Amino acid sequence: MAHVYAARAVLPGMIARGEGYLLNTSSAAGLLNQIGSAPYSTTKHAAIGFAEALAITHGDDGIKVSVLCPQAVNTRMIAGSEGGSAAVDGIMEPEDVAECVIRGLAEETFLILPHPKVKTYYQRKASDYDRWINGMRRFAQNIIPYMKDVHRGRS
Repeated sequence: MAHVYAARAVLPGMIARGEGYLLNTSSAAGLLNQIGSAPYSTTKHAAIGFAEALAITHGDDGIKVSVLCPQAVNTRMIAGSEGGSAAVDGIMEPEDVAECVIRGLAEETFLILPHPKVKTYYQRKASDYDRWINGMRRFAQNIIPYMKDVHRGRS
């Protein structure tokens, strides 16, 4: 709900000025999914949907909206783990993600995707949903046993 509370707090002033910029942080899981965590995926999908609604509803009011959707980032959230399925394309440093954000805001990009492969995955998902779901099921079959072994100390 943080995105909703923030929008409620700042939108009236932005609309009155006729300009403003909202950057919402979500996750690649909001575009794709997070294997093994339905609640995480669901809330991240909701964050992207909310950002879309803001962009559609308030774009003509001078409000710009971007949403940051990284995969694994080297933060306390993944400390002590190998990043799980989100780390399949590598774990980025926060400074590198920040550079992507700066570029995305300068270009007024709606989806800021620090991990370039996320765009390809998202396009594949959109082009053939059934194939994408089957591919994710195969990926889950491979990654879930590995993740269980890592948590048991067997990598």
